[in-house]
Amino acid sequence: MKKLLFSIIMVVGLAATTYAQDYNTGIGLRGGNGWGITLKHFVSSQHAFEGLFYGYNNGFNVTGLYEYHNDAFDVDNLRWYCGFGAHIGSYNHSNANNEFVLGADAILGIEYTFTEAPINIGVDLNPYLNLTARTGLYVVGAISIRYTF
Repeated sequence: MKKLLFSIIMVVGLAATTYAQDYNTGIGLRGGNGWGITLKHFVSSQHAFEGLFYGYNNGFNVTGLYEYHNDAFDVDNLRWYCGFGAHIGSYNHSNANNEFVLGADAILGIEYTFTEAPINIGVDLNPYLNLTARTGLYVVGAISIRYTF
């Protein structure tokens, strides 16, 4: 697992180019409805892709998001973002068999990137719609802490 994570970081780091935003790529931990990993990569100064990988209810969830970022409140290194995407996963809810879940996601958040250290902290709301198993609209909040490069 360490070799895979190191390989991903190296490939993304080598492929990254400099843009106007505070960082090109960030990888870190995400806590909220479940604990997991977040990987965000900017493809331009305001557009990024984010992958969320986390465990929940004896299962897992993988979410892919496209995000738009912009400056917030005229504060250096503070940016708001919004976006959309999809998720897929498998859960084992109490007294039930594993359930396959597929759905649509949205995200709205704000993040701050420190200038003194390669660290980024974000807070967001992630409304999502399950289309299979446990169908319905849900909203979760989360905090992410990323190492940026």
